[in-house]
Amino acid sequence: VQLQASGGGLVQAGGSLRLSCAASGRTFSTYAVAWFRQAPGKEREFVAGSWGGGSTYYADSVKTRFTISKDNAKNTVYLQMNSLEPEDTAVYYCAADPRYGSRQWNQYDYWGQGTQVTVSS
Repeated sequence: VQLQASGGGLVQAGGSLRLSCAASGRTFSTYAVAWFRQAPGKEREFVAGSWGGGSTYYADSVKTRFTISKDNAKNTVYLQMNSLEPEDTAVYYCAADPRYGSRQWNQYDYWGQGTQVTVSS
């Protein structure tokens, strides 16, 4: 499975962005999918995930503002980000795994290349 992330950019605080992660090579309708992010000088952290028959999971810092969704027909997972804050600035990565989902980044077999999100104050 190859993952291609897109949709990042520069936005003012309070704005919105939608990230996309398109999969190719194999349908990943049954895969666990997740978004992680990494800010300069910080560890990669879990943002949102979907696994276990469509259940969704969020980091506490984003759970009222971000929404993960999966379109199996398009083989694409999305991350809708609203009310963005400067603290959300990071490179965002999508990840997928055929076995199970996790909040731990090292549990995922497949990764997109990352897309930069910058939120100005």
